[in-house]
Amino acid sequence: MPPQGGRKHPQQEYIQIDTRNILFICGGAFDGLEKIVEGRIGKRRIGYTREDVERKEGNVMQWLEPEDLQRYGLIPELVGRLPVSVYLDELDEDALERILEEPKNALVKQYKKMFELEGIGLTFDREAIKAIATRTMARKTGARGLRSIIELILRDVMFEIPSRNDVREVVVTPESVEHGVAPLLVLHPEEEKLEA
Repeated sequence: MPPQGGRKHPQQEYIQIDTRNILFICGGAFDGLEKIVEGRIGKRRIGYTREDVERKEGNVMQWLEPEDLQRYGLIPELVGRLPVSVYLDELDEDALERILEEPKNALVKQYKKMFELEGIGLTFDREAIKAIATRTMARKTGARGLRSIIELILRDVMFEIPSRNDVREVVVTPESVEHGVAPLLVLHPEEEKLEA
């Protein structure tokens, strides 16, 4: 590899890198690759019912071979350096719901922490979590789309809350997700406001 990281000086000395202990992972959405695999294994049929029945038996991408990648357009030198090919199934609504709540840095936890810094609680109704996952599935944006939906729901509230001192908690409801209704604001009781 060139020491300066470019090709401006082709006469320069190159640095040798031992790649034996480096794991390379390549990924992408190879739209249309399944048609090449179907054509090779003979699953493509004319008509609707036959193809629909056969597709339910399993994902055709499990039969992916290196020659399918070459027919798709990848150069043999690259395909030869990728000894293992796997396919990933699309995320379903249950997986998206789990992504929202379970990981250590889950989106719901991140937003709760941001509101906590302002001294305000944030609650996501169970049905709101399901609605966010459903809306993401409809958009076909995968896990990346979750943040944009939450941001859209909470954007106005996040700008309004710091200037108010009467809000104790924000509750995201299914109506907030599905119909664009502002999240519910739970206010401090009157006697607490008088003491403060």
